[in-house]
Amino acid sequence: MSDIVGTSARIDGEWDHRFDVVVVGSGAGAMISAICAHDLGQSVVVIEKADVYGGTTAISGGAVWVPCNHQIDAAGGADSYDDAMNYLRAATRGMVSEARLRAYLDHAPQMVRYLEEKTRMRYRAMPGYSDYYPELPGAKPGCRTMDPLPFDAAQLGEEFDRLRAPSPGTLIAGRVGMTAGEAHSILAKERGWMMLVVKRFAKYWLDVRWRRRTRRDRRLTLGNALVGALRRSMMDRGIALWLGTALDTVVSDGRRVTGVIANRAGKPIRIAANRGVILGAGGFEHNQAMRDQYLPHPTSAEWTTTPESNTGDAIRAGQRVGAQLALMDMAWWAPTVFVPGKEKRRALFVERALPGCVMVNKLGRRFVDEAAPYSDIVTAMYADHQASGANLPAWMIFDADFRRKYPCGPLLPGMVQSDSSLPKDWADKVYFKDDSLEALANRIGIDRAGLAETIRLMNSYAATGIDRDFGKGANTFDRYYGDSNVKPNPCLAPIAKPPFYALRIDAGDIGTKGGLLTDEHARVLREDGQPIPGLYAIGNTSAAVMGPSYPGAGSTIGPAMTFGYVAAHHLAGV
Repeated sequence: MSDIVGTSARIDGEWDHRFDVVVVGSGAGAMISAICAHDLGQSVVVIEKADVYGGTTAISGGAVWVPCNHQIDAAGGADSYDDAMNYLRAATRGMVSEARLRAYLDHAPQMVRYLEEKTRMRYRAMPGYSDYYPELPGAKPGCRTMDPLPFDAAQLGEEFDRLRAPSPGTLIAGRVGMTAGEAHSILAKERGWMMLVVKRFAKYWLDVRWRRRTRRDRRLTLGNALVGALRRSMMDRGIALWLGTALDTVVSDGRRVTGVIANRAGKPIRIAANRGVILGAGGFEHNQAMRDQYLPHPTSAEWTTTPESNTGDAIRAGQRVGAQLALMDMAWWAPTVFVPGKEKRRALFVERALPGCVMVNKLGRRFVDEAAPYSDIVTAMYADHQASGANLPAWMIFDADFRRKYPCGPLLPGMVQSDSSLPKDWADKVYFKDDSLEALANRIGIDRAGLAETIRLMNSYAATGIDRDFGKGANTFDRYYGDSNVKPNPCLAPIAKPPFYALRIDAGDIGTKGGLLTDEHARVLREDGQPIPGLYAIGNTSAAVMGPSYPGAGSTIGPAMTFGYVAAHHLAGV
């Protein structure tokens, strides 16, 4: 079928289906594109390669990062357009056009208001969740990140069975849903955290009628709440969603994009788009050839946390009709851990901030503030490897106290799940354990003397509360997921009680950042900088509006949804 790329001459008049708008992908950005296009009077179809809907959004935290959102004042915060722009300019380091940054700041608050007024989606601004770089001009200590409110899965009926399941790492004990605010209370061990856990488990176990249907929690949270609410909103409108329908070709008549060719049940189908095509099908994390071509080395598709359907199909289809690419060497990085028999890796999003752990390279030396934003952890891994040749993988080291009190990747706290109850094949694969630091270093193949010196320094920093090497716990973002009961620094505690543990940390990701370059209207641009009429790209199919940075929690989904909203308005001519 590749011989008809770039022309519709051979199939003109032979379309199998016709809509005003064709949306490719079923994550939050794609869904809001479809909902908004419908509300603007367009006929819409959403096509999804996988046999479940929700894309990467469904396994994510579901948050959006929206400066100047309408809840900030009520949440006790303060923000301004100028502060937000100064922060984004500093974070993106001149790698993103001013027009795209302004489009995001102009439309993101409108998008959230539209969601709350016209769909079943509801958000809550998070007062204590700091921007990721509090030292940059214009940063705020909270309220820009918005957490999805829980959504009742029963509202989806049979469609719930086709919703992509959340990552077990986002659930209490791998089963019970929790919001980002609840996760913070539990990890930081705030007053009442234990009663919160009991309450959530009780509600789950007492919902006997629902559990007879499925072990999945009825109370959808995080990305599942977002996708569930948007899917119900699509159902309210009768918007078509075709699962198992993979994009093959973006069709152009030489003047504009006129539709797509997709594969469904092993057969090609031709779908005309009177107004436009919106590509929102994720990045290329599971395409090893593209990773090898574009991303830093070493790189492996086995390290990503994302759905296996993210193979860059939409990026390549756009490229074949002349689209320009950008930021292809970047990803939304996250350190990940291998779990035998599981579909995806587990990302270490917040555990690194907890007191009593340290990350080291093969020399046993630290290379980063462990509580830094997860994207920065992997950037530091690559930088350290380039300088020392002793990273990739890195190792997270902790002691028996940490193991007893805190979760870490696939490991529940020892007080809940003892070592003896862990799967037998996890030993020396998922976690490594020994009675002394020296023996542990030998077991995982890192320098014993280097590790011993690192632990000595960490223990001294725990006593004073000051990390003199990397400043762990010195800013509001670091401290957010620290243990509020640990003094003087909630992110620092001694690593002293045997046995000692290690987790292998790989340079994983939660999506790639590079893709089709777009303008402030989400239109895909050609190599000469001119838009390709009728073709739009959003989310990880497009080059990230956040450039090399990760300004705050929700910086992936927020732009995907905002530019989906923008694209729908632009192609409708309003």
